Amino acid sequence: MRALVWDDGLRLVESYPDPMPGPGEVLIRPRLSGICNTDVELTRGYLSHRGVLGHEFVGLVVRAPDAAWVGRRVVGDINAACYRCPTCLAGRHTHCANRTTLGISGRDGTLADYFCLPEANLYAVPDSIPDEAAVFTEPLAAACQILEQVSVRPTDRVIVVGDGKLGLLVAAVLNLTGADLTLVGRHPEKLAIARAWGLDVVLGGRDRAESQGPGEDRLRRAEGATDVVVECTGSPEGFAEARRLLRPRGTLVLKSTHHGSASLDLSALVVDEITLVGSRCGPFAPALRLLQKGLVDPRPLIAGCYDLAEAEAAFRHATQRGALKVLVRGSAEKGIGNRE
Repeated sequence: MRALVWDDGLRLVESYPDPMPGPGEVLIRPRLSGICNTDVELTRGYLSHRGVLGHEFVGLVVRAPDAAWVGRRVVGDINAACYRCPTCLAGRHTHCANRTTLGISGRDGTLADYFCLPEANLYAVPDSIPDEAAVFTEPLAAACQILEQVSVRPTDRVIVVGDGKLGLLVAAVLNLTGADLTLVGRHPEKLAIARAWGLDVVLGGRDRAESQGPGEDRLRRAEGATDVVVECTGSPEGFAEARRLLRPRGTLVLKSTHHGSASLDLSALVVDEITLVGSRCGPFAPALRLLQKGLVDPRPLIAGCYDLAEAEAAFRHATQRGALKVLVRGSAEKGIGNRE
C-alpha cells in the first residue's frame, strides 16, 4: 500500500507493507486524515516514532472481529491500551505503560491506504456529521479534556493563548461554559474565525502594538488577574506569556507538545500557589455530540485538502507558518480488506 513514512526523512512510499490486524483489531480505510502540530513535531525530533504518520481520521471499517462494524464510518481513540494493567483498570487507559499510540508511538498511523486500530477504540460517526467535521473529532476531544480536569465556572475569567488549530477548538469549547473568555493570538485571519464564532479575541505577540483599543485594554486588565489560562501556542515561549496573565492560585493548563524545553521559574509557581495541569487526549463521545448538535463547527479551520498521492505536498503546506488544518483524502481502493 501507499503510506507517508517518517524515518529520518519524510517520503511517500508506494509499496509499504500492508497492515495486518492483530487480535481484536480492525482494518480501516481512511476517508480523511488531518495533519496536526504533533505530526510536524515528530519530524523535528519529538519522541522517537518511525513509521507512518497521522492520528486524526474519519474512515470506513473494512474488516473487523465483529462484522457489525464493517462498512461503518468511524473515528477512534488513538491510544491502544492493554486494559489489563493497574493503570488501565483504574480508568487511566491513555497512560497505559503498554500502550501504542496511533501514528505517534509504536503504531503506524492513518496517512496511508489502510491502518489498524483496536475495535474497542472505535466510535461510530452519526450520519449528520460530514467527513470534513468528523475528522476533527480527536483534537476536539482533546479540547473537551480540559473540562474533565478543571472546573471552569461561568463567573471565571479564562484566556486561551494561541490561535492555532487546537487553540481555536479549545476556545470554542470553553466558550460554551459561559465564562468570560478571550482568545489571544498572533494571526488576524485566524482570530477572524474565532470572532465569527462569537468569541472575544485580542491580537497579541509581535503585532500587539497594532491592536490598541478595547481588546488591548481587556488584555492589560487581565494580566495577573485571570482565573484559568490555557496555553496552546505550540512553542516554549508560550508558557511565559500564559504565566504572566494568571492570578495567584490560578490554574495554568498546558496543551502544547513540542520538541525542545521551556525555561520555568518554579519558585514563582510555588509562591503564587499555581495549579499546573498537563492536558492531552480527551473523550470522543462528547466531541461527537458537539459536532452533531452544531455547537462547534470546525470546518472553517480547513486550509487545504490533498489526495494521498500528494501527501508530501500536504505536509509541506502544514508546516508553513500560520497554516491551519491540512487534510489528506484516503484511498478508494478495497483490496486488502477483501483478503481471506
